[in-house]
Amino acid sequence: MNTDARPRLVIGNDHKLLADACRRLLEPEFQVVALVTDGRSLIDAALNLKPDVAIVDIAMPLLNGLDAGEQIKRRLRSVKLVFLAISDDAELAAEAFRRGASAYVLKQAGGDELVNATRTVVQGRTFLSSSVARETITFLLNRDKPFGAARRLSGRQSEILQLLAEGMSMKEAAGVLGISPATVAFHKYQMMETLGVKTNAGLLRYAINQQLLCV
Repeated sequence: MNTDARPRLVIGNDHKLLADACRRLLEPEFQVVALVTDGRSLIDAALNLKPDVAIVDIAMPLLNGLDAGEQIKRRLRSVKLVFLAISDDAELAAEAFRRGASAYVLKQAGGDELVNATRTVVQGRTFLSSSVARETITFLLNRDKPFGAARRLSGRQSEILQLLAEGMSMKEAAGVLGISPATVAFHKYQMMETLGVKTNAGLLRYAINQQLLCV
């Protein structure tokens, strides 16, 4: 029986040094129950362990943090999402809050800011790194415009795009998602038509622009 009363966290970050650093920062006050290195493992860990907070790096392999966090929040409404990002772009931050974020923390901020953000969301409040203008986020959320006009892809298409952009074949992507290669191919060509691109390079550029890849 677990008698540790500290709030329980899972950490999703594909950089082991950063993940370990996060754990060392947080463990004096919080119980870190899992460290994972990709978005799909993060979903599995959250569903199995039901933490109080998920620390989510936006740029992760197999499934980016935005999509992973959204899936977690859809199935575990009580989990607080703390997104970590390099970009202070207001539209990206607004999209994180649309996906269910309780906090948006810049990686270049000090370690104390991550601890403060985690403490804040456990208390039921929201947190935003100071270098991201809160007024801009509020404006973008009220405008309710999807990030980069670009969220025209379905959730499944976004998953497929990331796997293909990471260099997987359609067969390999199908294996990860548990669908047929023909279904992957259908979605790929539907995406190309939707986005108005004609080549794999065009899809890759789109994935990079949407920050679906660790680049």
